[in-house]
Amino acid sequence: MAFFRPRVSREAEVRYHADVEISKSFPQLLDQAREAERVVRELRAADADEIELLAAGRAFDKALTEALRAAEAGQRAAFGVKAYDDRIARRKARATPKGAQWTREVDRLRTLREENRMWGIPRVPPPVPSAR
Repeated sequence: MAFFRPRVSREAEVRYHADVEISKSFPQLLDQAREAERVVRELRAADADEIELLAAGRAFDKALTEALRAAEAGQRAAFGVKAYDDRIARRKARATPKGAQWTREVDRLRTLREENRMWGIPRVPPPVPSAR
């Protein structure tokens, strides 16, 4: 009697290798997000006008989004190839120390991005066109 393990799909292998490559850029993207956050904090401390804060807040949001995408790719890669096709394998991988670490990092970045979107980017009304 032979037992055969089901193989993972070719698509899962391709996605896994793509996520591994994307996750390699995570440290650089996280540094860029930290730099953008520093700029936002400096502008707030200097009481900059809302237009400058708007631009800095949007730049911070863009940097956070890129870092979050890389962190999510790292999380999926840490879960392993089988987790792309199998919900239970994904759940088990999330409970490993490496999987839990990536999950905490992704949650932290999501929270930071949502906080920035809610409170960090000022709401500037659009300019009113002059009627002539």
